[in-house]
Amino acid sequence: MLPRDAMHLLRLLLEKRFPRIWIPSPAERDTRQLLRHRYKLVCFRVSVKNQLHRLAMSQGVCPKKKLFTAQGREELEKLSLGPWGSRRRQELLGMLDQLNPVIEELDHAVQQQAESRADAARLVTHPGVGPVTALAFVLTLGPVARFQRSKQVVSYLGLNPKEGSSGDKQRTYSISKQGNTMMRWLLVEAAQTAVRFDPELLRLYQRLKFRKGANVAKVAVARKLAVKLYWILRATASGAQMAPMQGSPRGTLVPHLGSTF
Repeated sequence: MLPRDAMHLLRLLLEKRFPRIWIPSPAERDTRQLLRHRYKLVCFRVSVKNQLHRLAMSQGVCPKKKLFTAQGREELEKLSLGPWGSRRRQELLGMLDQLNPVIEELDHAVQQQAESRADAARLVTHPGVGPVTALAFVLTLGPVARFQRSKQVVSYLGLNPKEGSSGDKQRTYSISKQGNTMMRWLLVEAAQTAVRFDPELLRLYQRLKFRKGANVAKVAVARKLAVKLYWILRATASGAQMAPMQGSPRGTLVPHLGSTF
C-alpha cells in the first residue's frame, strides 16, 4: 500500500492537476550565477569592512561609514598597532582593494543584463529597486503566471510569517525563511531605500518600528515591496492598464506602465 503522500501525488497526476515546475533556460541559469557570485563577494566585502571597523574601534576610533572614505582610510592606516595587528590591517585593506573593482565590474554586467530584459527594466522604475534586485526578482520568480496570488509569491520567497495556534489564540512568529536567501536579502536592502521615496512603505515601516522594532519593520516592508513588484510584473505580462493589488486597501491599483518604455 502506498503512503498517503504518494497517493496524493498519484491522484494529482491522474487528474492532471500536478503543478508544473519552471526550469530556467541555460542563459538564465548562467545569469543566476552572475548574481550569486556578486552576492557572495558583496557579503565577503561586508565582512572585511566589519573587521576593519572593529579594528579601528579597538583603538578608540569609531568613524562608522567615514572609515572607508579617503580621510577615514588615512586615519586607519595611521593607527599604532602591534606587528600582527598591522599585518591584519594591511591584508584586510588589500582584500578590500581587490574586491571593489571586481564588484564594480559585476555591477556593470548586471545592469546590462537588466536593461536587456523588459520585465527587469520595468521593475527598476519602482523607487528603491536597482538592477540587481530587479534582475534577481525576475530570475527567481520565473514566469509570473505561475503565481495566481501575491500570497503565493510571499510564501515562495520565504517572507511569510509562521503561524501557530494554542486554544482559541492564533499567533504569528518569525518568517519561514524558505526559498532564496539572496532574494530576501536583496529585498530587505531595497526596502530600506524604498521607504525614503514611497509614502505607503514609509508609513508601514514607522508604524511597525514603533510597535515591534526595526528588524520586524524592515522585513514587513520587504514583503510589501515584493507584492508591489509582483503586481508590476503581472500588469506587464497581461498588458492590463490597471491591476488590483491583493492585500492592499480596496481601490488600490497599479497604474498602467506602458508609456515608461
